[in-house]
Amino acid sequence: MSVRAAVLDAERRARAALTRVLEPGDERGGRWLRELGAVELLRRLSGPKGRDGGVLGGVTAARLAGYRLRAAGVEPDRDLAAVEAVGGRFVCPGDGEWPSQLDDLGDARPVGLWVRGVPDLRLWALRSVAVVGARACTPYGAHMAGTLGAGLAERGWVVVSGAAFGVDGAAHRGALGAGGATLAVLACGVDVAYPRGHTELIGRIAEQGLVIGELPPAEHPTRSRFILRNRVIAALTRGTVVVEAEYRSGSLVTARSAQRLGRSTMGVPGPATSGLSAGVHELLRGEGVLVTDAAEVIELVGEIGDLAPVRRGPVLPRDLLDPASARVLDALPRTGGMDGRAVARAAGTSTDEALGRLYELHSLGFVERESDGWRLTPVPTHNGDARRGGT
Repeated sequence: MSVRAAVLDAERRARAALTRVLEPGDERGGRWLRELGAVELLRRLSGPKGRDGGVLGGVTAARLAGYRLRAAGVEPDRDLAAVEAVGGRFVCPGDGEWPSQLDDLGDARPVGLWVRGVPDLRLWALRSVAVVGARACTPYGAHMAGTLGAGLAERGWVVVSGAAFGVDGAAHRGALGAGGATLAVLACGVDVAYPRGHTELIGRIAEQGLVIGELPPAEHPTRSRFILRNRVIAALTRGTVVVEAEYRSGSLVTARSAQRLGRSTMGVPGPATSGLSAGVHELLRGEGVLVTDAAEVIELVGEIGDLAPVRRGPVLPRDLLDPASARVLDALPRTGGMDGRAVARAAGTSTDEALGRLYELHSLGFVERESDGWRLTPVPTHNGDARRGGT
């Protein structure tokens, strides 16, 4: 092994060990790591008490003792072997597979990421969108999340979520059902299926896509780890879509993190009377952008030219008339008839012009001759309104 390879291996082992010492998002630990490097930081934390050189300041003695207690029990080789046993690997800064957008988190960036799945994490993250939302979602929320997941996957985008019940699970299933790419960010070890009810789903994601997490093998989630996991989802992706969220929701934490990082933040609207959509609507009142389908999401996060189709109602026969003919048609009353001169006066044109337009409208089926006058062609009410451009 070359000297450089040995140094990199030592750095990797030290970072793997530190994932058991530092909690996700620990900015103090992240500053130490930036200043000292992983190998030196681990040495100071696991060495004899008092030999940290005074650099590991800014914490109480009790907190530092907690770091040391954790560092004393680390076995990085065992953890690296455990993740390899489930077909995984450990990816850290400096690796070719490391998603550099996570560096936007500064000292709160992950020490490293434990990864299950074959695809390249960095390449997948470059074209990814987060879809998050309520765990106790409504059927509408599940439908919208699944539709978004499938639509994004069909267009070649990676759907990122947290594998939780509700919106997360629906988004993952939508992508999987479309035969597309999906990535789950866990708040536990990548060899731990949480929630247990999603054991099969997480297994499918690991086979077809990627499962990643900051915590080493066998680690279980806590409430704070769920919240801190959201910053990784926000930083990893090009944008975050929220589908149903109450005012107090972890999904809004993800959205706010995305906003702070300069990522696109989007929300799917729901009924104004639904508490599950209240948080989304509050997001949309601020910097969030309203979206209703995958095309609108891609228009925001994609490249120049990735535009959503123009939305409009159905084209009615009346819409195809030129302005002059439309004015003449509008001049005719809904009931009864008018002679050509009266039509011309109402339409603001000459009699010859009005008669010419009336004969044209007659050939198109809009009007009929009635003795010396003209009237609208009798048709069923809804068709008649359509022809005249009514509501």
